[in-house]
Amino acid sequence: MIQKHAIPVLEFDDNPHAVIMPNHEGLDLHLPKKCVYAFLGEEIDCYARGVGADCVGEFVSVTKTYPVYVMSYKGEEVCLAQAPVGSAPAAQFMDWLIGYGVEQIISTGTCGVLADTEENAFLVPVRALRDEGASYHYVAPSRYMEIQPEAIAAIEQVLDARGISYEEVMTWTTDGFYRETDEKVAYRKEEGCAVVEMECSALAAVAQLRGVLWGELLFTADSLADLDQYDSRDWGSEAFEKALELCLEIAFQI
Repeated sequence: MIQKHAIPVLEFDDNPHAVIMPNHEGLDLHLPKKCVYAFLGEEIDCYARGVGADCVGEFVSVTKTYPVYVMSYKGEEVCLAQAPVGSAPAAQFMDWLIGYGVEQIISTGTCGVLADTEENAFLVPVRALRDEGASYHYVAPSRYMEIQPEAIAAIEQVLDARGISYEEVMTWTTDGFYRETDEKVAYRKEEGCAVVEMECSALAAVAQLRGVLWGELLFTADSLADLDQYDSRDWGSEAFEKALELCLEIAFQI
């Protein structure tokens, strides 16, 4: 039933069935349950070619076609896909992957730091502030999305086993990359947000509606710690390969 509101984005319909469902194409595509859905750009395609992963399908959008790979990791089939940046396209593609069989999803990608934190450091988001639009179409309005404890535990188990230091954080998920104003950054920091990115709360909402497991391993990239001098640094490039390797192990361990 739809809950009407003066502000359209706050109007939520809890009916899981929509006019266009993620598997409406009726493709003959049966993906494995485990999936690494990563914001790592060309790293995904390069890795897939290097390990001889099979390209089993494609997610076709107006701007880009995203290959969907299936590979063997320690004897288990794992789906591997490049996630598009931004809450709306990332949510749409992940919903599509779920529609064709994935049930246990681990994501990874960069985040901007709001305090003085080194680049390429690993973080585990446990809560996301919903300052984007996509999540409101999947879960009733609230200020936060909580990340599933089972996913957090799986991520931290692998990091602990490998002796990799990390911190649990609350992240600020926003659609407005160019609207992170001085006052907003200060406000989010006061509320407890340590980092900022563009997809976490939306993907958590998709997972909640569809009843699947999802979690994310973030790593630090640009810095908003100095509001007078934005620093893009090197966009966390040194952590891309390691993050993908960790996510495959996390997906295997779930």
